[in-house]
Amino acid sequence: MARTPIQIPDLTGTRAVVTGGSDGTGRVIATRLAAAGAEVVLPVRNPAKGRAAVEGIRAQVPAADVSLRELDLSSLASVAALGEVLRAEGTPIGILVNNAGVMTPPERQTTADGHELQFGTNHLGHVALVGQLLPLLRAGKARVVSQISIAANQGAVQWDDLDWTQSYAGGRAYSSSKIAMGLFGLELDRRSRAHGWGLSSALSHPGIAPTNLLAARPELGRGRDTVGRRVVRALSAVGLVGTVDSGAQPALLAATAPDAGGRFYGPSGPGHLAGGPAEQKLYSRLTSTADAARAWDVSVAMAGVPALSGPEGADQLS
Repeated sequence: MARTPIQIPDLTGTRAVVTGGSDGTGRVIATRLAAAGAEVVLPVRNPAKGRAAVEGIRAQVPAADVSLRELDLSSLASVAALGEVLRAEGTPIGILVNNAGVMTPPERQTTADGHELQFGTNHLGHVALVGQLLPLLRAGKARVVSQISIAANQGAVQWDDLDWTQSYAGGRAYSSSKIAMGLFGLELDRRSRAHGWGLSSALSHPGIAPTNLLAARPELGRGRDTVGRRVVRALSAVGLVGTVDSGAQPALLAATAPDAGGRFYGPSGPGHLAGGPAEQKLYSRLTSTADAARAWDVSVAMAGVPALSGPEGADQLS
């Protein structure tokens, strides 16, 4: 396994759930958690890709306890189904890494529930997942990590048209989804502390790394790798931006560092594009507690997760 700049504590007995764990930074995160002794659950949309990821993780960590579950974050029904499965299993969750996402479809697309694809997948799907898993997260005194992006340092949440029904712009919609995700993650930590839920929530971003976010995705209307992805790969090869491995490190630090709740982690190099992981100053778009509370209320309503609608947090979900 590639050498990494941080040490992860022994996670034996901890169940970790990692979305987007079948490739890229998510797979590195899952592999490192498994190597530390965690039982890793990978909810995946593509079973074949998920099986390949499990085989790859076990090739690096022969003793890895890793398994697949079905999840399509663009479908709130799929999120609810996963929640039902994991709650029926009854195993407390100690780490949840909300890592999966889609980026900049050239034309506006919608989720199964009619939301703009990036906002619905990157943000609302993860909001719903937190709500569905809340009893298990509370039982496991979990650390929840929301993987945002340097794109959250530009643009704004488009409050008056969250689903981008007017004047869709892929990059701006992506930024909006990641800012909303960051605001929600911070508010989750505040509400947990205020109401005694017992979990903590932190944010991370990978800097710039040659992941598959901008790779060819015919189902997104992108028939070939973007120019941006080719440029990032070239820059990564000469050390000017990060690697897939380095991009995973901030999320791993956010997931395992003591007292990380409410904190933000990313690469420590110039421009925070690469380098070892370190705590960072919150982006200006994430500093407003009023915006965070607004993002919480709007998102919980849109995602349909009553477990998050009251101060007590649900101990049981029907």
